[in-house]
Amino acid sequence: MDLHLKDKIALVTGAGSQIGYGKAIALTLAEEGCDIVAADIDPDGAKQTAAAVEALGRKALAVKVDVTRQTEVDDMVKKAIEKFGRIDILVNNAGASSQLRPFMEMTEEDWDFDIHTNLYGQMRVARAVLPHMIACKYGRIINTSGGQGIPDISIYGAAKAGVVMFTQALAREVASQGVIVNAVGPGLGKTGLVHHAPQAMLEGEKQRSLLKRLCTPEDVAPVVAFLASDRCSYMIGQLVQLSTS
Repeated sequence: MDLHLKDKIALVTGAGSQIGYGKAIALTLAEEGCDIVAADIDPDGAKQTAAAVEALGRKALAVKVDVTRQTEVDDMVKKAIEKFGRIDILVNNAGASSQLRPFMEMTEEDWDFDIHTNLYGQMRVARAVLPHMIACKYGRIINTSGGQGIPDISIYGAAKAGVVMFTQALAREVASQGVIVNAVGPGLGKTGLVHHAPQAMLEGEKQRSLLKRLCTPEDVAPVVAFLASDRCSYMIGQLVQLSTS
């Protein structure tokens, strides 16, 4: 099925991790014909992903961004517009957790890190991108949720739950202006978020899954590609939850 993504411009945050969802999303969108802005707090990782996109025959721009800093977010969007002239698709994928630890052992500084990165970060990027989409009367925003109910990442999960409500409200605000907003909730995968987690925790989550395995980037990327496409034209403000637990 043709997703009608050829020559679309996609900004993917959190695209630098070479084991994360963001890189797989960027490459899948590139395979479907998109040019990619690969943004990440790790500039070397962003460059690696951009190089992989270019190896597929598409244009790419690597940008360093810390989504907790509005000035860096604004600069990222400015660079994307300068290179490509527009942003058709935003995949709000950047996320992180302060560290794996029980709620009662977390500090308010830990809370702030998780909420500013995972909720405010997506809000900042959306705020910077939306004026350009609205001016074109076209856009697709895919926010990333997930992580709710998993022990030792409670504040991360709370922030991601907030993303769902933000997605629903924003979708209703901008749909009439040509911008469709949805969210995807990947299941827990062995990405950078939990790369150093105890094996017992990962095994427990695997056993909770109906499929008895963790989520993979290859599970997530095709769903995001559909949500980013013109084939997704009547689904607004929805969460596509990939967790099978």
